[in-house]
Amino acid sequence: MLRNLSEYLEVDTDKKQLIDSILMPRLESPAFYSKRVISREDIYDFCELDSLPLTKYCPKCHKEYPENENFCYDCLTGLKHISDIIDVRDINIKQEFKVRGSNDFSCFENIFTPENIDKVNSFDFSIRDYKKIQNGIKRAAFKNFDDLVKSNELVLDYLDILDKILLFSKSFVEVDFKSFGPELGLYTFNRIDIDDRQSAALQITTLIHELSHFILKEIIAQILCRILDCSKNSYIEAIATFILVHAPFTRLIDEYSAHTVEGRFTMYGYQDYSSFLEIEQSLEGEMSKEEIEITKSIGNTFAISIKKILESYIDRDLREDIKTQFRMDIMDRPNYEMLMMENCENLTSEGFLKAIWLILTEGFETASMNISKLTEYENCF
Repeated sequence: MLRNLSEYLEVDTDKKQLIDSILMPRLESPAFYSKRVISREDIYDFCELDSLPLTKYCPKCHKEYPENENFCYDCLTGLKHISDIIDVRDINIKQEFKVRGSNDFSCFENIFTPENIDKVNSFDFSIRDYKKIQNGIKRAAFKNFDDLVKSNELVLDYLDILDKILLFSKSFVEVDFKSFGPELGLYTFNRIDIDDRQSAALQITTLIHELSHFILKEIIAQILCRILDCSKNSYIEAIATFILVHAPFTRLIDEYSAHTVEGRFTMYGYQDYSSFLEIEQSLEGEMSKEEIEITKSIGNTFAISIKKILESYIDRDLREDIKTQFRMDIMDRPNYEMLMMENCENLTSEGFLKAIWLILTEGFETASMNISKLTEYENCF
């Protein structure tokens, strides 16, 4: 069945042309390796340095004031010290991505009924339904983001690029920091752990990569809710998690999708597909080369949705800020070998729906036979 999806492939021409332009004419161009030197003029306005220091701000209009001022006369609000703004790392909220349905299952036995298995196999689901899920996740994330900014009286202009991405990530998942283990970052059960010993640039792209895993899990969970007409809870989330990790082809889809999204916000020459390659090498011939390429195409197609959600916040200006951070942090020359991993094919709408059907039907059936593992997952949500 997986191989049959190849007839629904179409070339992502823009992506292919961009990769070709990088790989072919520029591989041997020394000029491309030169780095722009950032001077103090790039960072500071020396006219401002000569004026009275602005150390306070209005929490309503965000206008800045010198130390001797205590009141914003425009907003009739007391001023706060800029230095007292809360550290984004210390902010925590309860992220909510609610889905309401007619059923509210309270155990796995009530989910894996013959009727529900028939619903999954029948797959009454459309691209329009998929886009509604995509837009719903985006709306919920921005509501969480707005609550974060308002409740903590944050001024985005005062945040550096890492804090801006970290704050947005916290609109989706809990984020914590680790200082041990080989992984740059890790997503598990609606939580990201990131190693803050790495550079700001790598923390940013790691956050984006791990956040992509969450969004794909959320998409799968909400598709299940739509098909089963149920509310989303820890049981549904456990099943969605299981579906993405139980089989080699879903693990490859999940990982390739995350790498593809990460690559959208990474400077060319610094892409990394190492975790995808680890999974591929562990297969030991379980999947053919053609089947692996199909999983990449499915991952690409999911990545389109995830990138649209993220690009609503990480716009052109923020992407330029990320590039600037890379230029400051990364000393190694760009390496274009990983671009050879890029697959430039997406599935048509019809092919994408068939791929989702394949993922859900196979995963749902296997999940029904692994209640103990599902219970383990459910306890973690």
